Amino acid sequence: MPWNNQGGGPWGGGSGGGSGGGGPRGPWGQGPQGGGSGGGGGGGQPPDLEELIRKSQERLKNVLPGGGGNIGAKGIALIAVLGLIIYGLTGFYTVSQNEVGVNTVFGRHVGNAAPGLNWNPPSPFGAVYRVPVTDVRRTEIGYRSGGGPRGGNREVLEESLMLTGDNNIVDIDLEVQWDVNPARVADFVFQLQNPEGTVKAVAESALREAIGRRDIQNVLTTEQAAVATEVRQIMQRILDDYRSGINIRVVQLLSALPPAQVRGAFLDVNAAQQDQNRVQNEARAYANQVVPEARGRAAQILQEAEAYRDRVVAEANGQASRFSQVYEEYRRAPDVTRERMFLETMERVLGSTDKIIIDQQPGAPGVQPFLPLDQLMRRGQTQPPQPAQAPAVTTPRVQR
Repeated sequence: MPWNNQGGGPWGGGSGGGSGGGGPRGPWGQGPQGGGSGGGGGGGQPPDLEELIRKSQERLKNVLPGGGGNIGAKGIALIAVLGLIIYGLTGFYTVSQNEVGVNTVFGRHVGNAAPGLNWNPPSPFGAVYRVPVTDVRRTEIGYRSGGGPRGGNREVLEESLMLTGDNNIVDIDLEVQWDVNPARVADFVFQLQNPEGTVKAVAESALREAIGRRDIQNVLTTEQAAVATEVRQIMQRILDDYRSGINIRVVQLLSALPPAQVRGAFLDVNAAQQDQNRVQNEARAYANQVVPEARGRAAQILQEAEAYRDRVVAEANGQASRFSQVYEEYRRAPDVTRERMFLETMERVLGSTDKIIIDQQPGAPGVQPFLPLDQLMRRGQTQPPQPAQAPAVTTPRVQR
């Protein structure tokens, strides 16, 4: 029941004067303490509680419909509507550009929210999970960055030591970079309780599976890229089976080394293997250079032999044809042919020799001078000609 301030409050009060009787009384019949003996109270008197309550009631009457002292059904409805409006406004939220919002109502997924201003029923009926989908997260296997001495990496041997297919132990450090698939954000939120731990366990399992299929020598030398590719494929397949909503972006095999106790011996073996590969490569390069040259020389010799054969055969055929033609002419005119053959033979024999011409006819002077044109031409090619009388050169006359 509302209070009525016309009688001085619930505890009554007087309006008369008198010493100490002019103010309102307290719940025990006495007035407020402090103040002088006058009718109005002193300046240090505390605020009147009943006056404050009365002013508040008057303001509430002005706000509520009806203006009376009782709050009716319309007032209760208005208060309820205002409360619902305020409650509904608390359901607005914003999603950043690198996030996707997951809306739930009574714990059930009802949809995703794009970046910007969105609305979902507020708590306790609804909830919103904001998931960064563009952030690349890192998971380390076999080491922890920044946890070692002087800020270096700290080795985690229980994760890095693995057994190979030939029963050797290898120390491997692996880094996995992954993010959330924007199309499967709800799976990431509801299917995994600990995403980082799940990725770490799956990565370690996939790495042990890939290492267990290979010999240690291949892991240390030539198949590190193949190991990283296989680990990524195994991880993605397992996480897809889990409906995790995780996308494996990069798998890097940072280091693959033998255990520290036998690392020196393995490094020596690795160096010997590299020297073997280097020598084999040099041998292949030398073979690739020598073999084509040998094949080229062989082809050249064969071509020269074939050319010589063709030339000799052609010359023989020519000589046989010439002999046949000469024989045919000889058969027709033996004397003429014999004379011609004699002259041609003498020309070939005497053409390159020094000759002295002697005329043995009666009354002839004997040795006949002639101009050696061939000698003059050879001498002119070697040195400048000098004025001198040419010697008389004679050739014997051949008697037939």
